Amino acid sequence: MGKYEYIDSLRNDPTETTPVWKMCLWLAVSTSGFYDWLKRPQSATAARREALAARVRHFFTASDGTYGYRRIHADLAAEGVECSPELVRQIMRQEHLVPCQPRPFRVTTQADAEAAACMPDLVKRDFTAERPGVKFVGDITYIHTWQGFIYLATVIDCYSKKVVGWSIADHMRTELVEIALRNAAATAVIEPDAIFHSDRGSVYTSAGYRALVAGLGMRSSMGRTGVCWDCEHRDCATTWGLTLAYDRPCGCPRVDVSAPGGGVHQAAGRVGSDLIGA
Repeated sequence: MGKYEYIDSLRNDPTETTPVWKMCLWLAVSTSGFYDWLKRPQSATAARREALAARVRHFFTASDGTYGYRRIHADLAAEGVECSPELVRQIMRQEHLVPCQPRPFRVTTQADAEAAACMPDLVKRDFTAERPGVKFVGDITYIHTWQGFIYLATVIDCYSKKVVGWSIADHMRTELVEIALRNAAATAVIEPDAIFHSDRGSVYTSAGYRALVAGLGMRSSMGRTGVCWDCEHRDCATTWGLTLAYDRPCGCPRVDVSAPGGGVHQAAGRVGSDLIGA
């Protein structure tokens, strides 16, 4: 931004009361030169850049603030607008358009070594079932809202691949997965000695959760830590949450996580409907 452009932006700011002559004095330019600059017609380059900036803002807003300059450049190219990616990046920087960036991966699954050691892998990467109610998988994902993270726990029946139980809360304690499994027991048939398979997270290896699984007549099963193939079918239930977390960070409402029946539970209703396909 040039000196004259900066002075003009301040001149049009209703909160700025500094006179033009004083701003020109501070920036070592003449007042007459500034007013002469105002009378000049807009150049073709400036007009094109202004129109391009409007389209960049449009695509950035349409993506809920998730698109970077490469994606926006691709959208502009699809419209037939000729410009370089570097120009789009310059405009985004000038317009203060900062896209959401996913955080780097960090290991968060810390197993109870003693409890996990006695947990067999009863699934062996076979996520199919001959009938409902004999094999279930569960997992947890997080959803980023303006107020912070909320956590979604799901239970999937391997026969139908449907979410039969879920729970959402502002914490990742054992109660989160316990409620999801209780909901599954209330809405789906669980046969005796049915398998519940999960990762080796601390909530799944906790004594309280293992007692609940045993109380429902189920058998606990856990895969090995860091085996991506073991997560394939469990990740089906978390796809929606991850999409919302990374691609729609501004789409999540600012929820009241402490209000029963309020923000989180309303969001949970939408999550459950999307996951179950209701």
